Amino acid sequence: MPRATNAPASRKRRKRILKKAKGFRGSRSKLFRTAKDAVYKAQTWAYRDRKNRKRNFRRLWIQRISAACREQGLTYSRFIEGLAAAGIDLDRKVLADLAVHDSVAFGAIVEQAKAGLDAKATSA
Repeated sequence: MPRATNAPASRKRRKRILKKAKGFRGSRSKLFRTAKDAVYKAQTWAYRDRKNRKRNFRRLWIQRISAACREQGLTYSRFIEGLAAAGIDLDRKVLADLAVHDSVAFGAIVEQAKAGLDAKATSA
């Protein structure tokens, strides 16, 4: 009786890995064994960096907001505190976009935040 190798499933599994390794350099895209290791490592980093991308964008937004606030004479932390006191509920992505593309609207928001800070100081 001939040896059964389950060739269709094995070929499909190998083709799937080699397809994911397309574009890798050298044997990492040609040979199954090295391609498998490279793909597993790449998928591990891709999972990690999907989380890191969110972290990096939040840092970028905060830097942009902070720079725009300092031009208006306010620090980032006081600005965020003023937004909370004024009851303005905008996320950092929108605030950063306004700071970069529409400085007039961002200036109006900063003025509202300053008013919120003043109201908070007088009530306390």
